[in-house]
Amino acid sequence: MPDSVEVQDPYLDPETRVLRNLVGARTRKSLEDAEGSLSFARLVQLMDRPPKPTGDLAELCAIHRHLFQDLYDWAGQVRTIDIRKNVEGAEFFLPWGMIERASVFAAGELHSDNALRGLDREHFIDRLAYHYDQVNYIHPFREGNGRVQRVFWNRIALAAGWQLDWRPVHGDVNDRASRAASDQRDLGPLHAMFEQIVTPAPHSRNRGKTWREAERQRMSFTKPKPT
Repeated sequence: MPDSVEVQDPYLDPETRVLRNLVGARTRKSLEDAEGSLSFARLVQLMDRPPKPTGDLAELCAIHRHLFQDLYDWAGQVRTIDIRKNVEGAEFFLPWGMIERASVFAAGELHSDNALRGLDREHFIDRLAYHYDQVNYIHPFREGNGRVQRVFWNRIALAAGWQLDWRPVHGDVNDRASRAASDQRDLGPLHAMFEQIVTPAPHSRNRGKTWREAERQRMSFTKPKPT
């Protein structure tokens, strides 16, 4: 679901009211279609050549820059406007002027948690839900935050011995769980979401071609088509 603002938005094309883009998309649908195909192609590259695993805003920016370099001239740049989800009653994400400072704090907490390493499955899910909420509330980019988080937390999980299958997590599922966490301080829906998708990962030496192909499917950015 796209994010929205309530003031003049410098990221929008003033004529089409669609996000300024590099592919000439003039409707939201055409932009979404381009995003889906181009960002997934860049995701495949990221799996082979990931950015430096710093666990902070720099890593998030590097992921965003790579995923969206074909779409936005502001790829990899922290937003300069306040945003919220485009649904009735949604609260605003963190004010843009606080992103840098809050990101340092969130990265410090993740580091203090040993980047979620050494935890059994229940505790891993508990802490993943907590840290996911922290980063999601920061929402550092004008668009593409969900896709960036999938890549980021997938990397964190694999380093901790777990893998995430994002296919059941459609946008509305994630949005509801994230809103419950940020607006109501209820991590239960996020915990339930991660319960569905966390499984043990094979050792890195056993992540061969078959595993990598399956991993691309687990990282899918698109909702599966009905059969």
